Amino acid sequence: MPLDLPVARRTLANGLQVVVSEDHAVPSVSINLWVDVGSRHEEPGRTGLAHLFEHLMFQGSELVAEGEHMAALMARGGRANATTSFDRTSYVASVPRNALELALWMEADRQGHLLPALTQETLDNQRDVVVEEKRQRYDSVPYGTALSRLGELVFPAGHPYHHPTIGSMTDLRAATLDDVRAFYRAHYGPRTSVLSLVGDVGAEEGFDLAETYFGHLQDATRPRPPSSPPLPPLPAPAREVVVGGQELPSERIFLAARLPGVTQPDFLPCAMALDALAASSISRVHQRLVRGAEVVSGASASALGLRDGTSLGLVVVDVTEGVDPRSVEEQLAGILEDFAERGPRPVEMEASAADTERSWLEALSGHDERADLLSRATLLFDDPGQVDRYVDEVLAATPEQVGRAAAQHLVPEAMATLVYRWEEEV
Repeated sequence: MPLDLPVARRTLANGLQVVVSEDHAVPSVSINLWVDVGSRHEEPGRTGLAHLFEHLMFQGSELVAEGEHMAALMARGGRANATTSFDRTSYVASVPRNALELALWMEADRQGHLLPALTQETLDNQRDVVVEEKRQRYDSVPYGTALSRLGELVFPAGHPYHHPTIGSMTDLRAATLDDVRAFYRAHYGPRTSVLSLVGDVGAEEGFDLAETYFGHLQDATRPRPPSSPPLPPLPAPAREVVVGGQELPSERIFLAARLPGVTQPDFLPCAMALDALAASSISRVHQRLVRGAEVVSGASASALGLRDGTSLGLVVVDVTEGVDPRSVEEQLAGILEDFAERGPRPVEMEASAADTERSWLEALSGHDERADLLSRATLLFDDPGQVDRYVDEVLAATPEQVGRAAAQHLVPEAMATLVYRWEEEV
């Protein structure tokens, strides 16, 4: 039986999509604004701008001084944050009910009136912050460069997912104030945004508040280029070895595959295949390599639900100390081939479905995560009701569908391998 969350949706005259999920369990409201702009929208030579705006949005706008946005919310018991991915930038806040209008007013001001406060000094300051973030989170931590290297292995040069979300520091340093302003005008506007409100607010009240604070915004976004066509599976396996030295906690193997985009029918069977392969404690990798041969100390799998034609599937294992990663790669290849030939066992399907149902229901029970999932469903599927149907879609997937998806997308000859080693291979 499908879920039946209280969800209402309305599109304002200026194109802003507003979703409200009324829940009076506690006197607070979670605000989630998804903007349809991520690193996939960046042009060659101008990467990193989507993530840069995540920082610039907290540096003041036309009517809100630098630092005031966060300080004003915290003074009233609220909090705020933002994240950037390949496909979107998300601005979030959780506030007591009596601070809702303040939060919406400030959000609308920076979403529609950022440029008057965007100066060369602000740009230079936040550009330096991003450069330091890259050093700390990508360059100076074990496996920090993995997603960037995998993007280069799996996606061809020029593809929207070939470069990482943080972008190139060379590109970022070269970006001018005019470049940054043009990016904002091109990608920020009501027609590229979804505003979700979850908590102590009624649907009509939420729509009225959205109209009051966001209804005046004018959409200046330029036409977007069409989405990239889906890529076929990798035509040949690819492999790269990164020598990380003794600071690595363990030698680690990443297997990556091109998957269908998240809105395509075959994405869900692929995601369930990855769950059956390595995500759960009864998966084949856990049974054979972790608890069986003990050549792997940990394993995980995930499907990145990317929007632009092609997604990314990952299997990650930590190699037990003293074990040759090459032998683990060979055993992983055998597991993938066996899964593609035989398909999932009933117990693997049951475990995958149970884990998904539990994590999905847990996410929807919290206001912050529910707001995020509603924005996601609206932007990706043009339907916030997708959050109600998702578990049933998982339960309806058949072993045959999962097996066919694995045979097409999750076979060794169509995957890229990235190995982090302590020392050079002999």
